[in-house]
Amino acid sequence: MFSVLNLPNFITLLRIGAIPVFLILLVDERYTEALIVFILAGITDSLDGLLARWLDARTTLGAFIDPLADKLLLVSSFIILAFLGDIPRWLAVLVIMRDVIILIGYSVLFFVTGHAIEVRPTLIGKASTFFQLLTVIMALVALHNAAWQIPLLRDASELLAGATVTISGLQYLSRAFRWFNEQEEKLSTPESR
Repeated sequence: MFSVLNLPNFITLLRIGAIPVFLILLVDERYTEALIVFILAGITDSLDGLLARWLDARTTLGAFIDPLADKLLLVSSFIILAFLGDIPRWLAVLVIMRDVIILIGYSVLFFVTGHAIEVRPTLIGKASTFFQLLTVIMALVALHNAAWQIPLLRDASELLAGATVTISGLQYLSRAFRWFNEQEEKLSTPESR
């Protein structure tokens, strides 16, 4: 099994499998358990990347499923927490719309050009992920124990998540348009005919 599916990819698949468990716990108001599962999922995110580098076990599958696992965990967290009223709905809409627009945009580019665009995380994209994670953790901590809530920090994380989500979304769109223009230029040059 591990010759086809290496250890880092297996850990990533475990993280994907933890998502429904996390959501069920959250909806069932078992906030402490949900917080523990979310934190463990975050640890596996760091662990699979570290192992992939350390074991020199990077794969095409891993490059696809690792960011997919992150997106599934964050987007589903934002949907449920916004539905429960623990995260502002405007922020959930921004997070979800950015990912939907990026997914649709890159899919359209692939179907139009026949080439896949390599998606590399940017610094602002990583900051966006950090602030999204922080926002979810702050909401889960507040659900676990309202006395542990720090409203100023929670508000700041929500605003920073919203700002970085918006900026990173615009940055990814800009990269996609630039890449598309490069592909069109390649097709229009005499050598490519």
